[in-house]
Amino acid sequence: MFYSLEDIGQLSHQVIKAASGRNIWIFEGEMGAGKTTLIKAICKELGVIGHIQSPTFSIINEYLSSSGKTIFHFDFYRLKNEIEALDFGIEEYFDSGNICLLEWAEKVESLLPNNCFKIKISLTDDLGRNIEFS
Repeated sequence: MFYSLEDIGQLSHQVIKAASGRNIWIFEGEMGAGKTTLIKAICKELGVIGHIQSPTFSIINEYLSSSGKTIFHFDFYRLKNEIEALDFGIEEYFDSGNICLLEWAEKVESLLPNNCFKIKISLTDDLGRNIEFS
């Protein structure tokens, strides 16, 4: 499905609906495809209070929604190996029951639980993206 930045609010609603209760969401796409931008829109749709930003250096950001639910946002781009993820307790985050939004999940592929919700974003041009989710 093609979308532009103007469509991102509606798209975030569709993505949330399609996730249908799954807690681990994997965002795939090349650098600059719009993974973090879509995650920001999804977090706003989920009622996150406060500033939403990429956890590129911290690896994990924790957000609180207006309903009191916690959402975890991961950016594994800077990880050197899966052992680093195990060291900070990735499995506890995955087992928490909270929504976990993952960028660069291929860096921790063998640690991912089954039944993850995948969102793939592809660049079409400067103004548009193609998105697939399953």
